[in-house]
Amino acid sequence: MPPDAALAKRTPLLRNHEEMPKVFKSTDELQNYLLLGVSRTFALTIPQLPAELCRVVSNGYLLCRIVDTIEDDPALDATQKRHYSRLFTAAVAGEADAESFAQSLSALLSPATIPAEHELVQLTPEVIKITHSFDDQQREALATCVRVMAEGMVYYQELDTHAGLTSLADMEKYCYYVAGVVGEMLTRLFCAYSPEIARNCQEMQRLSIAFGQGLQMTNILKDIWDDHQRGACWLPQEIFSRHDFDLADMAPEQNDAGFEKGIDELIAIDHDCLKQALEYTLLIPAREAGIRSFCFLAIGMAELTLRKISDNKSDIHGKRVKISRRSVKGVVAASRVAVHNDSLLRALFKFCGRGLP
Repeated sequence: MPPDAALAKRTPLLRNHEEMPKVFKSTDELQNYLLLGVSRTFALTIPQLPAELCRVVSNGYLLCRIVDTIEDDPALDATQKRHYSRLFTAAVAGEADAESFAQSLSALLSPATIPAEHELVQLTPEVIKITHSFDDQQREALATCVRVMAEGMVYYQELDTHAGLTSLADMEKYCYYVAGVVGEMLTRLFCAYSPEIARNCQEMQRLSIAFGQGLQMTNILKDIWDDHQRGACWLPQEIFSRHDFDLADMAPEQNDAGFEKGIDELIAIDHDCLKQALEYTLLIPAREAGIRSFCFLAIGMAELTLRKISDNKSDIHGKRVKISRRSVKGVVAASRVAVHNDSLLRALFKFCGRGLP
């Protein structure tokens, strides 16, 4: 029986917002469904890629999201997180049984983990079957990313971060484990896809780490108070000490000038990383419009989010820093026009980030 036919005969899924169970006719349909459930942003950007890359990048994102689910679930203690991270890494590498991993972890996940992530974990075996269908270079890129990410996340989960990280270097290291490794993975996949892109591989690998840091720092700043509520803080005390503020004293809507100056400094660092992300994008040949669009949409949305954060430093919360659908549609439409032209992309980047330090 062909793999897609076998998939269609599996027990259908039912999310609590649907009236009828979901049956998948193909592995691509499965990945699209799971991706939309766990990240509307990447469900928008990944389809910009050429079909061959779209499938493998979708799979890579889902693998990373499983690692992230292990990290974030409050019902798992540090020992369990280390165990399941290692077990998942082994399953991706083909050295452990994915079915056993999925069944065991699913039984432990708490209601704090969203239904779409519960589904993703339950369908880990199907996701990993897709992983193992890729060629050697693609599988190696995905497996390396998962291994490094899992090791780094577990390390940081075992730290007491309620009062922040010690230094900017510590924050950059965290960003590398969470997002920089994804940039490295994507670069390996892009270079394997196109010999023309591969000519710039070394420089793109260097810039990919800043690219990942720029996107992750935006998430850290956007989610400050959600993380604070969970007892975590990924901000560097080193930055805030320069402005006479102790992260142990953080409180929502505190209106502290030192805190806001520290946020301003981090926004400036983040903005610089996103400038390097733009240079990464411009190293991709203009005729590879899909890959350029994939990269620039992430950069543009991060820029718009940073502007929201900059305008709401005293109340970085929810709707205040969430960019509107209208803004997202605007970036998508503008990038379609600019994607083939380096000067237009630079101008669009400047427009999205206007007013940022």
